[in-house]
Amino acid sequence: MTGTLFVLPVPLADADPRDVLPPPVLTIAREARYLLAENARSARAFLKAAGHPGPIQQVRIIEIGHQPQVSQALEWLAPLRSGQSDAALVSECGCPGIADPGATVVACAHDLGLRVRPLVGPSSLWLALMASGMNGQRFRFHGYLPRDASALADSLRRIERDALGGETQMFIETPYRTERLFQAILAHCADSTRLGLALDLGGASETTLTRRIGQWRALPQAERPALQRRPAVFLLHSEGPPAKASSKAAAGSPALRRQ
Repeated sequence: MTGTLFVLPVPLADADPRDVLPPPVLTIAREARYLLAENARSARAFLKAAGHPGPIQQVRIIEIGHQPQVSQALEWLAPLRSGQSDAALVSECGCPGIADPGATVVACAHDLGLRVRPLVGPSSLWLALMASGMNGQRFRFHGYLPRDASALADSLRRIERDALGGETQMFIETPYRTERLFQAILAHCADSTRLGLALDLGGASETTLTRRIGQWRALPQAERPALQRRPAVFLLHSEGPPAKASSKAAAGSPALRRQ
């Protein structure tokens, strides 16, 4: 018999795991003796918050980082192949392998013939899509968009074209660049396109809003949600050819042109 690789979701924010995770996830977390974790420190904090009964220092935790190599994954999975142990795979927040590291480890587990068992838990992408009111039958996730201003503008125009057939387009950004991305969307996308923002999902300040770009532009700055340093999922959706963007929007803001 070989061991099982449990793909274990964790909370998205600083919520109590017992409030947001199903009982089977908590059971696996409390029984865990071997973890493959994106970050060892956050994994220890998760185990403690989940109610792990016994000294956390005795749990073997391997930090896989952001881009684990196949050779490393095969080494980490050796105890499962010999039947000596099960393992739980966790990211810093949400679900491993979905906009987070972990796919390499899971792929190697399949190559080794190990059992892979995913457990239900919070994913920022699925929560954002559920709350957006956009098409959940056809959608695409683009990950992070380019940082260069010109490349970013090109990407946004291409993504908007892809949204014309009704397919929801989703992407993310690091918290300290969310405001910049929001301003770029307003500068380069058409009034009729719908933009959804999902902020701080799973946290006390969770905010989900969907408006047409024209409505976002017309909204006074004081009435717009604060974006800086907040985890965010962006969603774009359109159900027909967008009206031509205004000349002011197409030109972009002075701040964007300088970047």
